[in-house]
Amino acid sequence: MARLAVARLAVALLAVLPFAGCAAPPERRVAVPVAPPTPVVPPTTPPTALAVLPTLPPTTTPPAPTPTAATVAVPCAGRPSTDRVIGLLRDDVLPRNVSVRAVQGPLCADGWHYTVLAVSGHEQLQAVSRGEPGGAVVLVTAGTDVCSIEVKAAAPPAIRTLACDAGAGAPPGA
Repeated sequence: MARLAVARLAVALLAVLPFAGCAAPPERRVAVPVAPPTPVVPPTTPPTALAVLPTLPPTTTPPAPTPTAATVAVPCAGRPSTDRVIGLLRDDVLPRNVSVRAVQGPLCADGWHYTVLAVSGHEQLQAVSRGEPGGAVVLVTAGTDVCSIEVKAAAPPAIRTLACDAGAGAPPGA
């Protein structure tokens, strides 16, 4: 019986095989290049009237500011004197038995003064004071770092630069 089943299967396959794969080949399609669509531009018509733009008043560039006493520190020419600045320090900061000499200054700008002092046996000392020439001079701050809040907020730019940007005893621009 098994032989008979195998024989029938073989006959069935032989009957079906001639039809397998005998379909018509698929149509061959060739790609045809298509140009991109061209945009439609509406015809332009010249404007009937020119647009009027508002005119602004001409701008002027202000002249560059000229250096003043506030932006440039200059030698104080004895007002205040080095002795006067040292006298201010002797009252509160310096003992009377140390020797002191000016290394830089006093330099003045808009009623403010900056001085660097060499103190025997100690670091250099910076002092910022204020007061008009010939008037009372008051000590604002003194020490190895004189970039205080008052100096930052109220001192003219030249004194602020000397006190805050230059190192202790360094010449301006160092």
